[in-house]
Amino acid sequence: MTNEKRILNMVSGKRIADFGYRTFTASMMLLSVYGGYMCVMRGYRFVQKQKQLKLAAENQEELLNE
Repeated sequence: MTNEKRILNMVSGKRIADFGYRTFTASMMLLSVYGGYMCVMRGYRFVQKQKQLKLAAENQEELLNE
C-alpha cells in the first residue's frame, strides 16, 4: 500500500468518526430537548390537577355549609 492510500484511508476513517460523533451529539441534544419538554408538561399537568382539586374541595365545602 502506498503512502497516499494510507493517508486517504486515514482521512476517510476520520470523516466516518466525525460523522458518527456528530450524529450521536445531535441525537443526545434531541433527547435532552424532549426530556425537558416531558418534564415541563408533567409539571404543568400537576399544577392543573392541583387547581382542579382545590376548586372541587371549595365547591364541596360550599355544598356542606348550605
